[in-house]
Amino acid sequence: MINSKKMLAFGVVAALGFAACGSDDDASTDTTAETEGTDAAVTTEDASATSEAAPAGDGAKVGVVFDITGRGDRSFNDAAGAGLDQAVAELGVVGSESTPTGDGDRAERVQGLVEEGNGLVVAVGFLFGDSVTTASAANPDTSFAIIDSVVEADNVASLVFAEEEGSFLVGAAAALKSQTGTIGFIGGVENDLIKKFEAGYAAGAEAVNPDIEILVNYITQPPDFGGFNDPARGKEIAGAQYEAGADVIYSAAGGSGLGAFEAAVDAGAPGEVWAIGVDSDQYNLVSPEIQPYMLTSMLKKVDVATFETIKAFNDGSFASGVQVFDLSSDGVGYSTSGGYVDDIAGDLDAFSAQIVSGEIEVPTTR
Repeated sequence: MINSKKMLAFGVVAALGFAACGSDDDASTDTTAETEGTDAAVTTEDASATSEAAPAGDGAKVGVVFDITGRGDRSFNDAAGAGLDQAVAELGVVGSESTPTGDGDRAERVQGLVEEGNGLVVAVGFLFGDSVTTASAANPDTSFAIIDSVVEADNVASLVFAEEEGSFLVGAAAALKSQTGTIGFIGGVENDLIKKFEAGYAAGAEAVNPDIEILVNYITQPPDFGGFNDPARGKEIAGAQYEAGADVIYSAAGGSGLGAFEAAVDAGAPGEVWAIGVDSDQYNLVSPEIQPYMLTSMLKKVDVATFETIKAFNDGSFASGVQVFDLSSDGVGYSTSGGYVDDIAGDLDAFSAQIVSGEIEVPTTR
């Protein structure tokens, strides 16, 4: 079902139904992040393979286990894959990767990368929390990293992000560009992590316009994580929000966001309505037809976190513990592709400086 914090005036939103297809059985903490979906074709029957870019060299062996959608989501998993590819190309590491077929074989995929001889195993997404906890205890001589979750172990680096800070900036951009005074937010799954995106987005918008109206919809509720991989539903919800008066919509919904972008094209002319992407610079990942509608994207630099962790392992400086990627470390930010925020970049950068200095403290809940 849809959980709508601000009910739309259109029955289509309330009538939408959602099929359950996810599980949070492997999640180890509430302070974690989303697993991203995709509308691209991905083969998952047996996705354990050596990276195509892997050179024949003497570098460290590193394995990356993606979420079930694997490469091709044009967002979260692809960003982690880009970090691995960069490490293979620049550092000479030997990379391998694996993608589970569902929640049932996550632990098997993690352990499989260990047994292949990888000295570092990077797990992409909070749903690997239990698997990494188990594998790190059973394999103390192997180093692990997990993105968007905290696993407390001497051989695990927990890579987490200040999503609320990047979302504040795109929320400010939405309010600065809105002509109707109404903007939208679509979350893939209503969990604590995605609510951080919502809270930051709302805070940024309200910093510009305290009276702005923000329409909020979540596609699914835990333990159904299918909301990250349902572009058709994303399109329906975005269409309803545009009809209700929103002229800018931010989607923190993985592959479902691609449907929301399509809804923008149907809703009006470029410059009349906008879409905001997430995680990667999605302007560069969508079709030319959609690009004129991509105001900006909230950059969650999973590629940077993945590469830097692999680099540290390769040069012998790997460190366990929680590592936070925020505005001060360039771990989050906003994209400028297309030039649509050039006229407000000064305002956004001023907000960024205030956040880094501590003058603005971005909330993680509303």
